Amino acid sequence: MRRKTFFDKYALVSFIVLALVLLHYGFIMAQQKGGSAGEWGSKEDPQKRGPAAPPPQPQASAPSAVLATADGETPGVRVEVMELKRVSGGTVNLRFVMINDSGKAVGFGYSFVDRSHDVVDFNSIGGVHLIDAAGKKKYFVVRDTGKKCVCSQNLKDLQPKSRMNLWAKFPAPPENVEKISIVIPHFMPLDDVPISR
Repeated sequence: MRRKTFFDKYALVSFIVLALVLLHYGFIMAQQKGGSAGEWGSKEDPQKRGPAAPPPQPQASAPSAVLATADGETPGVRVEVMELKRVSGGTVNLRFVMINDSGKAVGFGYSFVDRSHDVVDFNSIGGVHLIDAAGKKKYFVVRDTGKKCVCSQNLKDLQPKSRMNLWAKFPAPPENVEKISIVIPHFMPLDDVPISR
């Protein structure tokens, strides 16, 4: 039987070291590719992979739908109702936009106030109200202890070719009332506006 020489032992040690180095290299490469050591050396067929997924796009918020619109007494002035919604506290929030496409400014002053409340509504929309025709009931803007409307106040003139966001809070009609009329002074009444939740 042949004795192992120094060179045979050296070759065996070299082979083991080389095998360990290759295994370590394969493990490192698999880690960098996000796989496991068992995937070392395997190449994925790019045709089987399919097209790369497009990068995620930021989602644009959907534009608010207009629930109702009405023309004003002044040509070129109109309102668009954006929301009439039941909220906590037994109230309803009204949000609308006044749009001035005319050639003159729209002044607020006493034009949109409720004169039955000692005219504390100067430069506000305190005269806006809701009418439930079926229930024969009129809903005025909610007021604080100083009789001021809980609505848009201290309004500046609406300049030509501009728009203004406005709001008002009302007592909520009964739950079975799903549609109601909105009356904004100096505009056509907006009938059958849905009340959302």
